[in-house]
Amino acid sequence: IAPPRAELDVTDAGSVRAAFARARPAVVVHAAAFTDVAAAERERDACWATNVLGTRHLAAACADASGDAAHGPPLLVHLSTDYVFWGDADPERAARGGYREDDPTGPVRNFYALSKLAAEDEARAAPRHLILRTSFRPRAWPYPVAFTDVRTSQAYVDELAPELALAIRHADELVAAGVRVLHVVGPPTTVFELARRRRPDVAPGTKDSAGVALPDDVVLDRSRWLAWRGRWA
Repeated sequence: IAPPRAELDVTDAGSVRAAFARARPAVVVHAAAFTDVAAAERERDACWATNVLGTRHLAAACADASGDAAHGPPLLVHLSTDYVFWGDADPERAARGGYREDDPTGPVRNFYALSKLAAEDEARAAPRHLILRTSFRPRAWPYPVAFTDVRTSQAYVDELAPELALAIRHADELVAAGVRVLHVVGPPTTVFELARRRRPDVAPGTKDSAGVALPDDVVLDRSRWLAWRGRWA
């Protein structure tokens, strides 16, 4: 069930409660988000309402729903981001594969990152929750320039969507095993290298031109995810 915003507006607690009453979900995949990093600096109220209050409303609805006898309240699967980390250039961290799930989060570089970090705390209010940190781009690189000085574990949406779907399909198993946070991402790369894979003519650029503070290196360690994925192969 994927209701449009007219039927389920995460910024409206009443809309969320009504949608839960209709659908009686067992698993709730929270993918709604304000994701324009630069626009978030200008539209802070809208960003906060969607990313933070929206997550709060969903977590509260999950907590209030009784669920079935076998599983209890609905399981909230919250999609988060690599931007919850500061993202400095740390050779030691890079050598071990990037940020791990239990590494300390924050401080944050920009308002979007702040909203998503706060949203993770809101998601934890759901009795049963799984936070999937990820980062993806549209199928086609949409810009003429890509940054050479930002390391990431982003991939394209058509590459990561099946990975995320697999994690969601096994969310009950993951939560039962004590997993609360999981990094579902691609291999380390730079934004420029990622862009060139699908747009060979993309021009190199630097993050100074972004108009908003960006991290240097937000590569996420995905070894835990690869181990779980290997069990289901």
